Amino acid sequence: MDDDFIENRTFDEIAIGEEANLTRSLSQDDIQLFALVSGDVNPAHVDADYAATDIFHRVIAHGMWGGGLISAVLGTQLPGPGAIYLSQSLRFLKPVDLGDAITASVRVIEKIPEHGTLVLQCVCRNQKGEDVITGEAQVRAPAEKIRRPRMTLPDVRVSRHDAYRHLIEETQGQTPLPTAVVHPCSSAAITAAVEAAEAGLIDPILIGPEKRIRAAAKEAGKDVSAFRLIAADHSHDAAAKAVALVRAGDAKLLMKGSLHTDELMSAVVSRATGLRTERRISHAYVMDVPGHPTPLIITDAAINIAPSLEEKADIIRNAIDLAHVLGIAEPKVAILSAVETVTAALPSTLEAAALCKMADRGQISGGILDGPLALDNAISEAAAKEKGIVSAVAGRAEILVVPNLEAGNMLAKQLTFLGGADAAGVVLGARVPIVLTSRADSLRTRLASCAIAVLLARAAPKAAPGLPQALT
Repeated sequence: MDDDFIENRTFDEIAIGEEANLTRSLSQDDIQLFALVSGDVNPAHVDADYAATDIFHRVIAHGMWGGGLISAVLGTQLPGPGAIYLSQSLRFLKPVDLGDAITASVRVIEKIPEHGTLVLQCVCRNQKGEDVITGEAQVRAPAEKIRRPRMTLPDVRVSRHDAYRHLIEETQGQTPLPTAVVHPCSSAAITAAVEAAEAGLIDPILIGPEKRIRAAAKEAGKDVSAFRLIAADHSHDAAAKAVALVRAGDAKLLMKGSLHTDELMSAVVSRATGLRTERRISHAYVMDVPGHPTPLIITDAAINIAPSLEEKADIIRNAIDLAHVLGIAEPKVAILSAVETVTAALPSTLEAAALCKMADRGQISGGILDGPLALDNAISEAAAKEKGIVSAVAGRAEILVVPNLEAGNMLAKQLTFLGGADAAGVVLGARVPIVLTSRADSLRTRLASCAIAVLLARAAPKAAPGLPQALT
């Protein structure tokens, strides 16, 4: 039969003993998609670790996927298009495990002419030849011939964000960190702080106009009575008081509320009363990109507009320190440009080459640097190979250093809005980590941003000598 077409078998054409079959392998994506369609999120059905200890539910849940293969054979092959399902009885004998190759077979055992009905024996066997499902089905076979072009199914991908879940899990079991939440005068800002507190990440200290904070909490439907509240006249005053709280040692994190980032950072970078260190302050996104095997750190997409060579060196040092805290012992750092060759026409390629030489001389340590690299050959081994690039970083980059804020902002938003990525953000290089959340962030992203800041703050006292220390 032509693979481009689907054709049925009419009742009159079908003979007793006729068979058809279909083989598929069970993947984790299959389980997740089945759960999405059915709404069945019982952990015994969708969690591989839990399911391994619950054979009874695994037999039923994964067996239902195998039962779906039987339906596919009946609907596409025997009898095929035009068949009407009347009834089915199945027995689930053994669990279907991830990676199992299941062959679903149907065989006609009876024909009932007066109703045009077929009775078919149904069996699903695994790659070992073991029966995992047996049963019978009754269908009304079509009376007319049908031959139509085979439908092309959409390319469906299951997006997972396991990296963020693991980050949050790493913060659990310890005392939440006191966190100065600056000017939380909107429903979104209050919600972000309360959710982080409920997750055991932070102990919020709300700083801002008291009436506005309580009104925002009421609008959000959140109870903030258990949190410390420090009154401030306006957003600038709230930022100043939050920074002072950190300087006094009463807060270990800063979290942006409903004020502009520039207002908060103005108080942070003040030479007299701020939180500066010997490092340039920079921002990093930890991107959880569906389909990409590891998180991507993108820097700087929010603070430094057009950083100089020296500032880029600090941006890289900050990102490497972040990667270490996230468990990446020797992060691979790609310094991005539009091309992978050094050319005077593109200053970013010259700076990339200089930064790599700085790393060779020990001025930047803790990671492996390469650049200039275009985005494709930074994250795709196939693209790097096509260009003939031999490098420990090319195709395997874990940190992406962008030429300027515009490029970083566009890259992060493209991954977020076109690629379905999550972008957890944190400001680095100050005395304490600073959480920058957005109203558009999902709960998962907001909690991940807080979790990253918490891990950084807890690691700081134990940090290696390269981790930035506060200036006195």
